[in-house]
Amino acid sequence: MSGSSAATGMELFLDSANIEEIKRWMDEGLVDGVTTNPSIMYADGVYDVERGAARIAEVVHPRPVAVEVTADEGGEMLRQARTLARLAENIVVKIPVINQFGEPCLRVAGALEQEGIRVNVTACLAFGQAAMAAKAGATYVSIFSGRISDEGHDAQAVVRATAEWLARWGYKSRIIVGSIRRAYDIQEAALAGAHIITVPPRLLGKLLDHRYTRDTVRVFVEDGRKALAKMEEARVRT
Repeated sequence: MSGSSAATGMELFLDSANIEEIKRWMDEGLVDGVTTNPSIMYADGVYDVERGAARIAEVVHPRPVAVEVTADEGGEMLRQARTLARLAENIVVKIPVINQFGEPCLRVAGALEQEGIRVNVTACLAFGQAAMAAKAGATYVSIFSGRISDEGHDAQAVVRATAEWLARWGYKSRIIVGSIRRAYDIQEAALAGAHIITVPPRLLGKLLDHRYTRDTVRVFVEDGRKALAKMEEARVRT
């Protein structure tokens, strides 16, 4: 399968199924891909997962779009994943590292990768989970930093250790840091070595905004207008 070109630096994926939001941030040049899950799609009013995923993939092509399966059983995961992958060449299928019963799903991830379907092994909350996903051949491993922090653990230490381990042994897997709760979480993930950070649109806006920047620009604009007025007065007098 083809997808985005080789990365030249840290990437930002938009955590959204809202086409208008996606287009808005694409226009700013900040969207390197999109991640979704059933909860995001439902919240954004997308109830037909396949149609919604195909539409997003069309809008952001050739950037990757990660779409999650909604099954617990391995055979059904494979069936759903193959169906999703056929929607567009830039679809990446999200497979949980374990299902809700604690059963590993890495066999599914490995089988899909062998078929040429890129996989994002998701819901990793510990180094061991991310490392085993990489060994299974996942293109992406998603570390949920917010949920790690919720449990009182050091999310950035997990991201940093995983990034160093992947680099040391030359694994192809790239870390996606998700479950971002605050704009500051983006900075922490970036400095910890995340290859990709998946960000809700509202937090991307907060990351860019600052009231003192607004104040500074306002002063520049006002002083510029004053200077132009003085120039016009001098021109009229001459």
